[in-house]
Amino acid sequence: MKRVSIISAAVLLAACGQAPKEKADNKEEARKEIALKPYPEVRKDSVVDDYYGTQVSDPYRWLENDTSAETAAWVKAQNEVSFDYLAQIPYRDQIRERLTELWDYEKVGTPFKHGDYYFIYKNDGVQNQSVLYYQKGLDGTQEVLLDPNTLSDDGTASINGMGFSKDGKYMAYGISRAGSDWVTIQVMQLDNKQMLSDKVEYVKFSGISWQKDGFYYSAYEPPKEGSDYSGKNEFHTVYYHQLGTEQSEDKLIYRDGKYPLRNAGGGVTKDEEYLLISTSESTHGNALRIKKMGDDFKMMVNDFETENSLFHHLGNGKFLIQTNYNAPNGMVAIADYNNPEQKNWKPFIAEKDYVLRGVSVAGGKLIASYMKDVQSKLEVYDLEGNYQYDIELPGIGIAGFSGDEDENTAFYSFSSYTYPTTIFKYDIAKNTSEVYFAPELDFDPAAYVTEQVFYKSKDGQEVPMFITHKKGLKKDGSNPTFLYGYGGFNISITPRFSVRNLVFLEQGGVYAVANLRGGSEYGEDWHKAGWRTNKQNVFNDFIAAGEYLIAEKYTSSKHLAIHGRSNGGLLAGAVMTQRPDLMAVSIPGVGVLDMLRYHKFTIGWAWAGEYMSSEDSLKAFEYLYGYSPLHNVKEGTAYPATMVVTADHDDRVVPAHSFKFISELQAKHGGDAPVLIRVDVDAGHGAGKPTEKVIDEWADVWSFVLWNTQAKVDFTQEKSTN
Repeated sequence: MKRVSIISAAVLLAACGQAPKEKADNKEEARKEIALKPYPEVRKDSVVDDYYGTQVSDPYRWLENDTSAETAAWVKAQNEVSFDYLAQIPYRDQIRERLTELWDYEKVGTPFKHGDYYFIYKNDGVQNQSVLYYQKGLDGTQEVLLDPNTLSDDGTASINGMGFSKDGKYMAYGISRAGSDWVTIQVMQLDNKQMLSDKVEYVKFSGISWQKDGFYYSAYEPPKEGSDYSGKNEFHTVYYHQLGTEQSEDKLIYRDGKYPLRNAGGGVTKDEEYLLISTSESTHGNALRIKKMGDDFKMMVNDFETENSLFHHLGNGKFLIQTNYNAPNGMVAIADYNNPEQKNWKPFIAEKDYVLRGVSVAGGKLIASYMKDVQSKLEVYDLEGNYQYDIELPGIGIAGFSGDEDENTAFYSFSSYTYPTTIFKYDIAKNTSEVYFAPELDFDPAAYVTEQVFYKSKDGQEVPMFITHKKGLKKDGSNPTFLYGYGGFNISITPRFSVRNLVFLEQGGVYAVANLRGGSEYGEDWHKAGWRTNKQNVFNDFIAAGEYLIAEKYTSSKHLAIHGRSNGGLLAGAVMTQRPDLMAVSIPGVGVLDMLRYHKFTIGWAWAGEYMSSEDSLKAFEYLYGYSPLHNVKEGTAYPATMVVTADHDDRVVPAHSFKFISELQAKHGGDAPVLIRVDVDAGHGAGKPTEKVIDEWADVWSFVLWNTQAKVDFTQEKSTN
């Protein structure tokens, strides 16, 4: 078993456990019993679906109506039980206070340039939303450009995307409210910060790409009344909005009238000479069309088997494209407008044995961001594709690059589990870096360590995992441990600093992140090894991670907690129903938990490329039915202490998944551990969530985890900084 030590330190997510009846010792006070109120009575209907001759009951189907008064009453009753339980945890308030203390430090994003202006996000500490600043040139005076905290009384309005006109005169930006994916686009004139009258609504999953005095965007038709957050999204359409006109006058650019379940996005090259349309029918693969202004569209990619992103026009109709076409780890290809089909593309930067994450052009150079064993590697090339040198990074972690093709100065961020996000200013010509912004917070990285291990899954596949904890950890099986995973949609879980994890680490917790198949940590082959009929590999990888942590005596089953969000919520739900003995706590967050009906809500249909759909075939139905968390809760089984986390405005993974799952779990649970649901109000899937709500949620998560993993919590101990 391979092990790589990383001399760095730790920060992470955290903890696990079950609510025991017996008393346990705490350093400060004897552990008391927590009284659990009776679970609400939940109506059952006799709804039965026929899938290829198999009868599947769905007694809680009525909870799919998230706007009904009955569902609202159910949410209120469930929250009363959950918050009563959480209020009895003796250190819950202390955890919230400590989280607030830790969070209260200045945070700065990576500067980015458009026209004459540099833009940067900043948060003074516990502001609900980060504020957008701008300055003219690198030495200009910083001014507030847009403060989303002023857009709502409760801090739930957030910026969701922006685009700038080529002349730098205008900025169009999206506003999301209460965490919804629905966005309204507005326009600001930058020199005087005046708002224009333009307003574009019902935008979703859209970029904002300017051409001359207007911009391209993607939108749906307005949803039917009462279905804003659950109705199926169909006929994604690309429009062009001309400044000074009503949305009703916007020009329709592209709509696939034959296939309603396809997404489409439009964008122009920086010189505004070419328009691209990218379409997809799932979360995997995209087709590409291109046209020179005044021409008809030409097809570059006509299927959805590969990922393709045109990122730079070299001139004379020559384009650079990041793609995994015939390159599972990714490469840069060059295409010619005269023969743009994918089969005619030529390698510009060849595929390597590690994964290409992104490419940008800055200061006359091409910056390629790679990932090798889940760690960043930045390589610099000239614009003829010749390797120049690596950018030296401060350690083992993840980097994000931001630069302008006409500027010699660029910026990059660097972060790791114990390395707070730091912004570096980079001189491209000299290949030198200097710190632009380093945060100051109540945390001593030297007190923690992160190690990367490689463990074997059920089929023998080696899987990497990062483990973070205090130095000097005693491996005696008693440490509360929080195991996090995702494993899907070609998304990598990379080493990043998160202040929310510090409380758990301070209390002696072990934070572990498993890089499961289904992600992109090792390219498209790694992704496909965990999708569709290979999905069980993901669950096996996660189970094996828990078993490794137990075998190596980091923890034991009564001290282990598991967590995942969204597709990771599916992971937590599937693993707790397959191996309830493995862990003491499960936290399925905003999870996909009904695998037979997920495709019937909002954008759920797009996930069928990843999961398959129960309507595809008998084989697909049987496979999904075999692991669907909702359908695999067993009568009389003792499940771990569970807190399902969701939100009432989640229109990505609708809360009905969580509502139905917890109802089934409460009805069939055969143990004494609490099985609860925490439903956040005026919140969505996660993006744009105000700081206050994030702190409240994680105070509850950590309280639940630490209590049910029987952790010895002590707030009289030394804090992070000595």
